[in-house]
Amino acid sequence: MEKPVFLQIRLYIGLLLAAMLMQSCAINPVTGKRQLMLLSENQEKALGTQSDPSIVATYGVYEDENLQNFITSKGNLMGRISHKPKLGYEFKILDSPVVNAFALPGGYVYFTRGIMAHFNNEAEFAGVLGHEIGHITARHSAQQYSRQILAQVGLVAGVILSEDFRQYAEIANTGVGLLFLKFGRDNESESDRLGVEYSTKIGYDAHEMAGFFSTLHRLSEQGGGSIPTFLSTHPDPIDREKNVDQLAAQWQRKVNRREFDIERNKYLRRIDGLVYGEDPRQGYFESNNFYHPELKFQFPVPSNWQTANMPTQVQMAPEGGKALMLLTLSNEKSLNQAADALLQQNQWQLVSNKNERVNGLNAMSVLAQQVDQQSQQAIKIQAYLIEYNGLIYQLIGMAYQQDFNNYLTHFNRTMKGFKKLSDASKINVTPERIKIVEIQRATTLQAALKKNGISGKRLEEFAILNGMQLNDQLAKGVLIKVVEKKK
Repeated sequence: MEKPVFLQIRLYIGLLLAAMLMQSCAINPVTGKRQLMLLSENQEKALGTQSDPSIVATYGVYEDENLQNFITSKGNLMGRISHKPKLGYEFKILDSPVVNAFALPGGYVYFTRGIMAHFNNEAEFAGVLGHEIGHITARHSAQQYSRQILAQVGLVAGVILSEDFRQYAEIANTGVGLLFLKFGRDNESESDRLGVEYSTKIGYDAHEMAGFFSTLHRLSEQGGGSIPTFLSTHPDPIDREKNVDQLAAQWQRKVNRREFDIERNKYLRRIDGLVYGEDPRQGYFESNNFYHPELKFQFPVPSNWQTANMPTQVQMAPEGGKALMLLTLSNEKSLNQAADALLQQNQWQLVSNKNERVNGLNAMSVLAQQVDQQSQQAIKIQAYLIEYNGLIYQLIGMAYQQDFNNYLTHFNRTMKGFKKLSDASKINVTPERIKIVEIQRATTLQAALKKNGISGKRLEEFAILNGMQLNDQLAKGVLIKVVEKKK
């Protein structure tokens, strides 16, 4: 006989699930079928609106009015023929060299300048644009959210109601994770189908979208390993290439149009001058130092530490991740205010602070501590707040208490090494930019790249960038991508 408390819990969970099911069925705009949705369309829009500023702050927006106008015009055109034509879409190019595109619920679509550099025609871009709009119109975020909530309720019910289930709760969590990987691949495949449909309907050859998956596959191999077919939220690029090719042929038979656009030369001309790779004007690492040419400061970085430079912060960490250093900017106007805000915002407990001078600059050192809520271990923090050129820079180092002294020398060297950058050779650096050149006589891609200054070790990189093989024959008049540094 069940205990009364278990009967009450089971009744409560049953009523909760029934209420969720009654109130949350919605028509999917893509499939036309009813689906359980625990996130309303208004909530989706609000989620995207709330998240967009943090995306922009993390990556930064790439300023190129002509390229921005291009993606906005094509995006709005595609939005109007999509399954949600009245949704207010927004399209942005992020200032990141990473090859990526993604969407937020509510109509926000992002392309990195890295992926814009790797497209070789408008049709490839249009296919990926349609794929991302497809995630929005098919309400994939709402589906994933709903499944996650239901799975969590089911797991909680199982753990509460069944002693046997409690023994296998960890395995069950793993199983749910694998289930959502499958859902993720299903969503990606559906978005591929929508990308073909949408790009075909606005007149582009979706076979080119299939070809772009070959570029992604080559990039993944160049990065050290191909994407696994099973344990991945995205289908394998080779599988996608085959599927999209078949879908493109099907949709081209449905659409009443004789020819479909590719627009290779027009697209390549659009990205002439696009920043390629890391932009040193925004800060760069070199020989165990970080330099920022625009803000004119520098500081040393511990040898063999992993580093990342983003618009809002610089991150440094040793292999193994037992410590972390950050450089950020304070919004406060004085060192005292900055120190108080740092402690309050992070809920750190002050141990000591002291006014100091760092290479002639006013500074304050702060020692603090905090308890990690998950591990219940004490974390120690050292921070240096430094005034320079009207801004307050925050250099923060942290580690668990038992490891803190092992990293304190590294923290001190970096923080006390912050100083003005005056070396003209470090200040006057420029990024590489895409340069579009026209082949003057028949040749191979490899020969053309070498003639335009591409070194031997970068030949495969630029073959991938051009969506070609090194031994491909190029006719006179063909356009290819190389790079140059403009002073």
